[in-house]
Amino acid sequence: MANSKTRTGAGENTGPIAPGACIGILGGGQLGRMTAIAAAEMGYRCLVLEPQEDCPASHVADHIAGAYEDETVLARFAEACDVVTLEFENVPVAALEFLEQRVPVRPGSKALKIAQDRILEKQFLNDAGIGTAPWAEVTDEKTLAEAIDRIGLPSVLKTARFGYDGKGQAMLKPVTDPLKAWKELGGVRCILEGFVDFDCEVSVITARSASGAVRAFPVVMNEHSNHILYKTHAPADLPAATAKAAEEIADRAIEALDLTGLLAVEMFACRDGSVLVNEVAPRPHNSGHWSIDACMTSQFQQLVRAVCGLPLGSTEILRPSEMTNLLGDEIDDWEAILAEPSAHLHLYGKAEAKPGRKMGHVTRLK
Repeated sequence: MANSKTRTGAGENTGPIAPGACIGILGGGQLGRMTAIAAAEMGYRCLVLEPQEDCPASHVADHIAGAYEDETVLARFAEACDVVTLEFENVPVAALEFLEQRVPVRPGSKALKIAQDRILEKQFLNDAGIGTAPWAEVTDEKTLAEAIDRIGLPSVLKTARFGYDGKGQAMLKPVTDPLKAWKELGGVRCILEGFVDFDCEVSVITARSASGAVRAFPVVMNEHSNHILYKTHAPADLPAATAKAAEEIADRAIEALDLTGLLAVEMFACRDGSVLVNEVAPRPHNSGHWSIDACMTSQFQQLVRAVCGLPLGSTEILRPSEMTNLLGDEIDDWEAILAEPSAHLHLYGKAEAKPGRKMGHVTRLK
C-alpha cells in the first residue's frame, strides 16, 4: 500500500485554498484538460495559459492564448488565479519565477529547472542518495570520447533538455559513429547513459501538499512502444520489497525537491533486486491515467488537493486495471471500445491523428 507522512514546509502560507477559487494551469494539453475536469468536479474554476488556440484543455476551461515569455500575459494570468500549477515541463523557468512574485506556484521554479535538464536531474537524484543508471555529461568531441570510455557501449546519448517520447536521443552501439550521432542531435549539451539490466520498467506518482503531507500511488508497470508509453498495468506485479523501495524512492525525491504538487518517478526494477530512477516529471503523468477509473482518488484530483492545500486523498486501488494509450489512428476504434463492458474511454479532443500522437486512452478494469 502507498504510504503517508507529514512535514511542515517553510516560507509559504500552507492554508487551504477553498473551492470556488481559480487554479491556473500552464499548458493546455491532455494533462491540463484532465486536471481541469477534476478541478471542476471539486468546485474549482481553471484558467489555462497555452499559446495554441484550439488546445485540448481549452475545450473544458477558460483559456488565454499567449506566450509564456510575455510578461503582460503572465501578469494578467497571475491576477486571475489563486494558485498556479503546470501540466508539462517545457515552460520557461523565467515564467515561473515571474509568477512566483505574484501568486503561489506549485510546483515552483526550482523543481522545474531540475526536471528540464537531464544532467541537473541525475546529479540532484544522486546527491539525494537515489540511484540512477551510470551517466556522463557530453559538451564536445573530447567529452564525448571520455564519456564513451567511462560508460561503455552500447549506451544512449540524449540531449540534456527538451527530449520526450524518444525524441532527442540516439542509441550508440559499437558500430555507431558517435560523433555523427552527437551532431545529428544538434551538437548540443548531452548526457550519455549506460544500459541497465532491468526486469521491467515501473513508475510511482507521489503527491506532496502545501502542508507537507506526502502520499504515493501504488507502483505500476509500464510497457513502451517506439519509446512511447503504450500500456500501464496497475498494480505492478512486483515483490513487496521492490514495490516498497520504489515508493520510498519517489517520496524521498519529492521531499528533496521540496515540491508541492505531483511528482512522477520512472524507474527500472533491476534483476538484482535494486530500483534505479530513469527520470522524473513534476506533473501528472501518462502512467497515472488508470487512476481516473480504478483508484479511490485520481492523480488529477490529487494534484488539485495538493496545490490547494487540501487533505490528500486515498490512493487505494479499487480494481486492477490496464491502461492503453490510443496513438494516431488507433482512435478510430472508439466505437468498438465503447462496446466493451469493462472499458473506460477517454478522448483528448485533438483535431488531427498523427502517427504516434496520443489521441486518448482506454482503461480496462479486471
